[in-house]
Amino acid sequence: MLTRREALVAAAALTSLPRLSAASPELTLSTFSIEVTCPIGHPCMGGGIAPAKEILDPLFANGFVLRGAGKPVVLIAVDWCEIRNGAYEAWRTAIANAVETDPVRVILSSLHQHDTPIADLEAEELLRKHKAAGSICDLDFHAKTVERVAKEVKKSLAIFHTITHIGTGKATVEKVASNRRFTDAAGIVRYTRMSASRDAAIRDAEVGTIDPELKTLSFWNGDTPIAAVSAYATHPMSFYGRGGVTADFVGLARKRRQAETPGCLQIYLSGCSGNVTAGKYNDGSPDNRPALADRMFKAMTAAWKETKKSAFKQVSFRSETISLEARTGKGFTEDDLLARVKADPKPFGQCLAALGWSWLKRVQTGRKIDLPVLDFGDAALTLLPAEAYVEFQLFAQQQRPNDFVITSGYGECGPGYIPIERAWKENDGNLSDWCWVNPGSEDRVNATIRKALRTL
Repeated sequence: MLTRREALVAAAALTSLPRLSAASPELTLSTFSIEVTCPIGHPCMGGGIAPAKEILDPLFANGFVLRGAGKPVVLIAVDWCEIRNGAYEAWRTAIANAVETDPVRVILSSLHQHDTPIADLEAEELLRKHKAAGSICDLDFHAKTVERVAKEVKKSLAIFHTITHIGTGKATVEKVASNRRFTDAAGIVRYTRMSASRDAAIRDAEVGTIDPELKTLSFWNGDTPIAAVSAYATHPMSFYGRGGVTADFVGLARKRRQAETPGCLQIYLSGCSGNVTAGKYNDGSPDNRPALADRMFKAMTAAWKETKKSAFKQVSFRSETISLEARTGKGFTEDDLLARVKADPKPFGQCLAALGWSWLKRVQTGRKIDLPVLDFGDAALTLLPAEAYVEFQLFAQQQRPNDFVITSGYGECGPGYIPIERAWKENDGNLSDWCWVNPGSEDRVNATIRKALRTL
């Protein structure tokens, strides 16, 4: 029997341990899938390309509610280009209220297909205030969509499955991803490999830095799979900008996998791919959409076949915060952005200025970005903000080299591109108009990744 002093020492030792959501002998999962297709006429890619003229295939919000790790944790993947600033908070708050949890525990990620909506409420309100020709999103459609999704998430709680095992599998994706950065025939570094590259010389250049693996984390009740989360780092576009709303090749691959596993919800996440596209293998021909989808489908299938199951032992949730600076310099001051909203001759120029202004105002309020981690011990899932470059995903994996780490991008999308420092030094042209952070972000993000993915 412990003496009183020994008991006090033991109690003190326990209280000094990291505060984690306690592992539970009963982990349960509820799944949901709801259509979030925008109406005809809705802006696509925040007004940067043709608005919706036809619906080629529906858009979905897919996800799960996990219970047994303290307050519920929600993962939701949305077939939209981006959800930013106040819109991001609106989604997380509504869903958190629906399942009685905290907004930080709602892991919300966009897939970033371009023929889909961008949601930024403050930016759209600014455009309307100044009677600008540009438009980013339909505020009424957004509000109704958030309400519908929250109700569906709450409804999903009525059906839940006990999770006894966690599955992990991975496979190399053949001929899909390539880095925007390549060296041309003259030995000059260029960043001009877009999602569709019609120049054969660009397609023939080296692949560059990518993460070649698709990873699948799955949840099982005995021998029955309940949900599978697959992630791969690439911009998910084949061709776009013609007004055909679509979940594109990643959505087509997901649909095929779903047909093969009707009782197991297939969820897809876009990894950190601000500087990764399918441009080496895609010339923009519509025929390439099903070809790319088939390659993704084969990788998803291979990762499933390679899945290794292990009995559920522990789970924890934690989140760290990132503080990023708003971009400074000519063209990015508040006065510059407002002037562009009012006077830019191009509607999309007005939209870009409004998006930059919206992020700037958010930074001025002192709000930080959450970097959540859902941790199962030897497997973890984390979410990075915006269009983080793929090097951040590779860095996250390096923090847990012996574990299975899934990293998604496109969380809070307000910052736009989050590049590594080399891109600034090499004058990455993509940073001219869709990047609202200052140089120096790489160290800030990596420090937060290191802290968030620490092994406890």
